[in-house]
Amino acid sequence: MRSREQLPVELVDPEGRACGTATVQEAHRPPGRLHRAFSIILLDPDGRILLQRRAATKTRFPGRWANTCCGHPGPGEPVVEAARRRLREELGVEAALAEVGRYSYQAEDPASGLVECEFDHVLRGALAADAPLHPDPAEIDEVRWAELDAVRRAVRAAPHAYAPWLAGVLATLVDA
Repeated sequence: MRSREQLPVELVDPEGRACGTATVQEAHRPPGRLHRAFSIILLDPDGRILLQRRAATKTRFPGRWANTCCGHPGPGEPVVEAARRRLREELGVEAALAEVGRYSYQAEDPASGLVECEFDHVLRGALAADAPLHPDPAEIDEVRWAELDAVRRAVRAAPHAYAPWLAGVLATLVDA
């Protein structure tokens, strides 16, 4: 299997219309190329969200807390289908997902110099708090359930402990 950095992503214009392809690695080189991505938030019946701490070996923003799961659909791949696949790969779980919004952001990783430049589809799903999780150690160092408002406060208080896209994902979720 080839490296995730060599997989193709769909480049998009500011309105989210497909306009080409690049590898993950090429899309994240400075200054960054706008490409399609997704961010998943799973909620338990009490409204808590499932967070993950990104593996220390990740090429961008390692060791930071982030939403449940995120990734890139392949060119032409339906976003929800790609998101459900990544949930299975990263956490070993299945969940029905619904898109609740979209937003774009750009952020440079100070450690690597690589750039996130993404047109992000935010997806929400439900999962029982006691559902068995099987985090892939190549992707995730730790998972935890947390109250949404507490996470929003923590992101504001210590932004460098969290992935730079998390604030936008949470805002999209709350506005949905």
